[in-house]
Amino acid sequence: MSAATILVTGGAGYVGSHSVVQLLTQGFKVVVVDNLVNASQECLKRVEEITGKEVISIPVDLCDKDELDNVFTKYKINCVLHFAALKAVGESVSMPLNYYRNNVGGSITLLEVMKAHNVKKMVYSSSATVYGTPQKLPLTEDHPTGLGCTNPYGKSKHFVEEILKDLVKSDDAWSVISLRYFNPVGAHESGKIGEDPKGIPNNIMPYIAQVAVGRRKDLKVFGNDYNTPDGTGVRDYVHIQDLAMGHVAALTKILTPNFSGWKVYNLGTGSGLSVLQLVKAFEVASGQKVPYEIVGRRPGDIDASYADVSLAKKELCWEATKDVLDMCRDTWKWQSTNPNGYQVSK
Repeated sequence: MSAATILVTGGAGYVGSHSVVQLLTQGFKVVVVDNLVNASQECLKRVEEITGKEVISIPVDLCDKDELDNVFTKYKINCVLHFAALKAVGESVSMPLNYYRNNVGGSITLLEVMKAHNVKKMVYSSSATVYGTPQKLPLTEDHPTGLGCTNPYGKSKHFVEEILKDLVKSDDAWSVISLRYFNPVGAHESGKIGEDPKGIPNNIMPYIAQVAVGRRKDLKVFGNDYNTPDGTGVRDYVHIQDLAMGHVAALTKILTPNFSGWKVYNLGTGSGLSVLQLVKAFEVASGQKVPYEIVGRRPGDIDASYADVSLAKKELCWEATKDVLDMCRDTWKWQSTNPNGYQVSK
């Protein structure tokens, strides 16, 4: 049987690119579509260096139905890995229409084109933000979603999940796996690809790394009066390589002949780390000091969030294998060898 061809939307982004590396390594054929708004073509060149394989990459915006249709006409796609989305929480609050147009509108366009070409298998890149404020911890897949989603980014992920559920209900030829992941961190162990946010990082790990490499003065820690052991927010950080393997596991499952319907899996480590624990681990892994300043809480932030990952272990045969020192060490290797990310200094 010939290898399946996987369309990866947002394949030049952080999670997408690491997943493309794993897909190519596992023998899948990959076609990447990415509008490069939050990504870099340089990243895909490095994916080719790491894997020794060519990446077919097409600069397409998911809202452009005709261009997307051309891709499906040209390539025989078996399944779609859908990563493409705008993802800055703060920006989503100030630009909600942009987020709904891209994340929800783009997903609908993609699904319409998939349906027209009879491609009815998707692995969706969702997020733990759909759980809103946790009613209980650890978070299980049956926890209510959409309640207490505090920003348009989280809501857009929830809305797309609802659309996918309705689609599967309407036509049992569809198969969708939604992967709700917690806090992706780290980088490929080669140091060639990693997280390269444009502007001020929204996520903590690249911010810590930029402080350690001297690009930023100090880390702002938002609040130290949470109901946690050291007062700082606790999150479930998962290594990007583990996350990429989770996508391969989901893809393998969805391509089995007897799989159909809608399924959700949490991807995380199953335990939480506080902001200060992460800072200390980074200092150990990098040998650099990370100065920080405690400032006021951010609106909408919660005390703690971490996953119950037993379902993914049972049904996908997947579990995270890398610890916080691996996460910090690999982030530091990426940041210290690429202080300006993918931007090549003149």
